[in-house]
Amino acid sequence: MEKILEVNNVTKYYGNGNVVTKALDGISFSVEKGEFTAIMGASGSGKSTLLNVISTIDRVSAGDILMKGKSIVTEKEEQLSIFRREQLGFIFQEYNLLDTLTIGENIMLPLNLRRTDPRTTQQELERVAEILGVKDQLLKFPYELSGGQRQRAACARAIITNPALILADEPTGALDSENSRTLMHTFTQMNQSLGSTILMVTHDAVVASYASRILFLRDGKIWNELIKGERNRQQIYDEILPVMASMGGERDVC
Repeated sequence: MEKILEVNNVTKYYGNGNVVTKALDGISFSVEKGEFTAIMGASGSGKSTLLNVISTIDRVSAGDILMKGKSIVTEKEEQLSIFRREQLGFIFQEYNLLDTLTIGENIMLPLNLRRTDPRTTQQELERVAEILGVKDQLLKFPYELSGGQRQRAACARAIITNPALILADEPTGALDSENSRTLMHTFTQMNQSLGSTILMVTHDAVVASYASRILFLRDGKIWNELIKGERNRQQIYDEILPVMASMGGERDVC
């Protein structure tokens, strides 16, 4: 299988002088094309920092990160801006939809920033809207939709450019349990039907049970790993809970 992401011995320090915090401590792992990987850990374990350095929002202190075999840690900001626009899709907890644009305009925004021709843009909009069930909301504005509908629109925006990797940061954090389940079914559809490669940070065991692999972070290191394999969601959920308990992590259930 093709490796989309390779994280090699990545370390990240914050602070200077006598006050230095090691947020990431020699982390190494890879994500193959079509994988759905979840990252779990208690607050302060390094989850958000890891996502930030992968997305190039922050820089590593040591180590290397490769996307599709190419290092991104030494790239200049201009190249990193192109990398984020062309290789990554982002799904955030708070949707980050623009209130002044319709749902359709929000979803098309990444293609418009690329200056994709209007006909192709419209075709891609209709394709992803149909797949993710937001076709009836395209002319509405974000404030007219429920939280779950807005998050599905955010998913459509993330995949419309066919990115190499989708990064999701606590995507169900602002949703109730019903909308959380619906969103995770959407993630499963994106992964299985569209072949999307997803790396998702979550502290919720139910949400993580949808992934095919779960990495557990503790004190900036990978502490454990679970592979779903042929097990169902309930079985992997039952394995996640004791791991999180042994790490002193949260056990929120959506």
